[in-house]
Amino acid sequence: MRFRIGRPSNPPAHQPREEPADLSAPAGAPPPAVGAALSEHEIHLIKASASAVAPVAEEMTVYFYAILFARYPQVRPMFPPGMDAQRGRLLRALLHIVDVVDDPENLVRFCGHLGRDHRKFGTLAAHFPAVGECLLASLARYAGPAWTQDIADAWTKAYGLVSQVMIAAAEEDEAVRPAVWPATVVHHLPRGHGIAEITVRPHLPYAYQAGQYVSMETPWWPKLWRYYSPANAPRADGTLTFHVRAVPGGSVSEALVHRAAVGDVLRLGPPMGDMVLDAAVHKDLLCVAGGTGLAPMRALIEEVARRGGRHQVDLFLGARTGDELYGVDDMLRMVQQYHWLTLRGAVSHEHIPGLRGSLPQVLAEYGPWYQHDAFLSGPAAMVASASETLTRHGTLPDRIHHDPFETPVLSAR
Repeated sequence: MRFRIGRPSNPPAHQPREEPADLSAPAGAPPPAVGAALSEHEIHLIKASASAVAPVAEEMTVYFYAILFARYPQVRPMFPPGMDAQRGRLLRALLHIVDVVDDPENLVRFCGHLGRDHRKFGTLAAHFPAVGECLLASLARYAGPAWTQDIADAWTKAYGLVSQVMIAAAEEDEAVRPAVWPATVVHHLPRGHGIAEITVRPHLPYAYQAGQYVSMETPWWPKLWRYYSPANAPRADGTLTFHVRAVPGGSVSEALVHRAAVGDVLRLGPPMGDMVLDAAVHKDLLCVAGGTGLAPMRALIEEVARRGGRHQVDLFLGARTGDELYGVDDMLRMVQQYHWLTLRGAVSHEHIPGLRGSLPQVLAEYGPWYQHDAFLSGPAAMVASASETLTRHGTLPDRIHHDPFETPVLSAR
């Protein structure tokens, strides 16, 4: 779906009430059966109205935050000063919710993740009605004449169900673990090409699975959270190692690579993601990594070793040039250590005998891989292309595992 900046059309046929609507279920209520609660007609109305606002969706998110902060200024401190990235994440989250509104299992899973992750922002159940009110006002304004009372009712009902799942997930999470984990940097090693290897020790026990990703906040950019995957399976000493590449203009990544030092204290959010070893059905695994996407693959390989090496693992690393083929020496040492691990490289923009080609091209050359579970990590374009190549050659879509291309979060990071 393509988006552009645009103007709203004629005034909407229906405007939501100015007073806060009761758009969230009572705190503590059990999560609803979302699929059963929304009728096919209501789902159709939600999807159709989302398509109607798609051409002006970016401008709609600007309007949403403008009226949210104007009507409820007390929520403004929860967000960072710059809102450009946050508006994009809100848009992607809304699109994903619309995409899976007719898939109850995925919708509940997604909203549960959001609810648990929102705890680190200080989100409370009392904030949901304000967000719902402003969301409906924004949809009504930008849908124009397409907005009707039936559509307003469908969105009100859907938002109430979504918020109820998020609130229940957050309350359950609060009972068993903190919202954030302070973590001290205990090791900081430059690895070249703007990459640093950063090891942290959380002040409290931090439970996660190899292959998951973690949100991180630095002391220099409060309220800005970015996601990184640990490069190791859980350790006895509780430390986590991250491979971070400094992205031009990326406040958090540049601070982590060029400013962070041993002794600095960062903050970690809860672990997220389903790209874990337990998701595999086959004993043969295919791991495909581009750039620092090697981190979760390395963690998964460590986890295979921890479980006794009961899987055969084929690892493919890709880069534009040989110099950028990150982490090869480390992985070669692991290949020598584990008989069940093989390693192949792919270089797309430099002629190197035996390595020439993009990752998808090299995958096709060595395939087929339809009897493997495939784990993919790296630039979104590479992951999408590799996934398409694998699917075309017979790998079932549910056997291809990767994180969301851009993790959609409704609050600031």
